[in-house]
Amino acid sequence: MNHAVLGRTSVWRIVGETLTWTGRPLLMGIVNITPDSFSDGGQNLDVDRAVEHALRLEADGADILDLGAESTRPGAAPVALADELARLIPVVERLAGRVRVPLSIDTYKAEVARQAMACGAKIVNDISGLQFDPEMPRIIAESGAGIVCMHIQGTPQTMQLNPCYDNVVANIVQYFTNRLQAMQAVGISPEQVVFDPGIGFGKTAEHNLEILSHISTLQSAGRPVLIGHSRKGFLKRVLGRTVDERSSGTLGVSIALAEQGVELLRVHDVAATRDGLVAWQTVREWPAGQGQLPPA
Repeated sequence: MNHAVLGRTSVWRIVGETLTWTGRPLLMGIVNITPDSFSDGGQNLDVDRAVEHALRLEADGADILDLGAESTRPGAAPVALADELARLIPVVERLAGRVRVPLSIDTYKAEVARQAMACGAKIVNDISGLQFDPEMPRIIAESGAGIVCMHIQGTPQTMQLNPCYDNVVANIVQYFTNRLQAMQAVGISPEQVVFDPGIGFGKTAEHNLEILSHISTLQSAGRPVLIGHSRKGFLKRVLGRTVDERSSGTLGVSIALAEQGVELLRVHDVAATRDGLVAWQTVREWPAGQGQLPPA
């Protein structure tokens, strides 16, 4: 299967499938199967509700569904392996084969990734960049799964205590370069890898805005870039809004990122983001005669 979207000269290979770019970012819809995520914790903890939410996101235009059963918000306590599996695996089993889009698993635990992929998941979204669990690189190499390699400073328990960088963008690009070399050394192809600079994961609001305004520099590490900015805390500094009031701000950032050529966006509000991006792309391409509208 050949799904739409990704880097202009890049592909993302995920267990026999290839994602490619068509002009606007691919949308990764967020399915939090947790009681304590910062934005929608507890809303989809029940299996039926989680499945219903995932199906709705697919219908709204999600290109990937990202399922997570452990909150990694600042200060979040770790979740036991058995608890994470008990929340996650029944949802993966219900969705695999039913949805047309790939399933991504938001975890840093190799056993969670292994069991989820055995049920049909094809992507692992690892906040640690495959560094918290020493078994994760082997699991990714052997399975051929796509990997979202994220940058984090510290752990979810410590990352926001005092984040410091010499130059946040340059430091992250160097991290990406080093991680890509380390992954290649254990048999992970560069075409399996997408980079995520980790908005809010050991960054101040100023760090986040510096990152968000330098997408092309992040892309210089050689792989497509995913941004997870949806409803996050830096928007409170920008807008003065509570977490429940940040959807419009999230969409504004999404458009700014699309204008810079970002390849993937991880968002809660898939329908609104898709509509905004379709409208943006239509206007952007119209002067060149590339725009098309459906019949009236």
